[in-house]
Amino acid sequence: MRKLSILGVALAAAIVAVPQSARSQATLSVYCGVPEEWCRGAVNAFTRKTGVRVAMTRKSAGEIYAQVKAEATNPRGDVWYGGTGDSHLQAAEEGLTLEYRSPTLPQLHDWARKQAEQSGYRTVGLFAGALGFGFNTRQMERKGGAEPRCWSDLLDARFRNEVQTSDPNASGTAYTHLATMVQLMGEDRAFDYMKKLHLNVNQYNKAGAAAARNTGTGETLVGIAFLDDITQVLVDGGPVKPVAPCEGTGYQVGSMSIVKGTRNLELARQWYEFALSPESQIAAAEAKFFHVQSNRNTPVHPQAPKIDVKLIDYDFAKYGAASERRRLLAKWDAEVKPLPK
Repeated sequence: MRKLSILGVALAAAIVAVPQSARSQATLSVYCGVPEEWCRGAVNAFTRKTGVRVAMTRKSAGEIYAQVKAEATNPRGDVWYGGTGDSHLQAAEEGLTLEYRSPTLPQLHDWARKQAEQSGYRTVGLFAGALGFGFNTRQMERKGGAEPRCWSDLLDARFRNEVQTSDPNASGTAYTHLATMVQLMGEDRAFDYMKKLHLNVNQYNKAGAAAARNTGTGETLVGIAFLDDITQVLVDGGPVKPVAPCEGTGYQVGSMSIVKGTRNLELARQWYEFALSPESQIAAAEAKFFHVQSNRNTPVHPQAPKIDVKLIDYDFAKYGAASERRRLLAKWDAEVKPLPK
């Protein structure tokens, strides 16, 4: 087990030189796997700095992976920015992304460089965030009883139809949850846990951050999400309490990849370098996204909350592999999703 503080964030670095004529004519297509506000902020900052036009499409990690795979023979995207690292690793394994060894790599944290090395430099770590859950404090006060502290607490009958999460086929957050439980408990016990949790789930969203937002608005009592998404709701004044589960938890390494077959390779590299820079990464914290950013030189935002989290030794190589991901998702689809409530 290790300790991770959910701190603040940031991004700045070298920019690949692109002729002004190319900048004015080309449009970079970015598939964005982080929340809309973060995507827009990154796009605007990049365009202000470089003059390059960007067409941005926002989807969850699973949806972007499916789109990149479907477009493999005729790529329409140039860069896949954000989203959980397991889907990027799967795309790398399947040859859907391009090898690129960034000159910024020496500035990055070990976990970000390791992501690059494991993928054959077809992806890189962009940010990190631990998985957990949050609950609406007002609703919990009305319900009464002990506050949930552990994954096991979410199985309590008093939370029937009170827990919200996402579908692991579409959401990298939910796949991280599934893979975390398998590593914490062993596969048989983990699937038994997911079946019992299913009875308490009121909705499976497409995007992992939705459960955090809906917990803040009171649509659900409990939301399973990355802790940085929950702390964003808290910093915005939402009545939520983030919980780092007592048993330990997994974490994501949000990643970035260049799509194989891009028609704008130099512009894609330019985006890549900008995204790994402190200049870019600090903008995420300013938009109240409090992940741990990959560049060691990115300053910690003063509003960044600190949460000590007990982390498992998450096996990104195994659970990011295409075959293992497909197998676990197929098993979840067959054994968990169809169950009655």
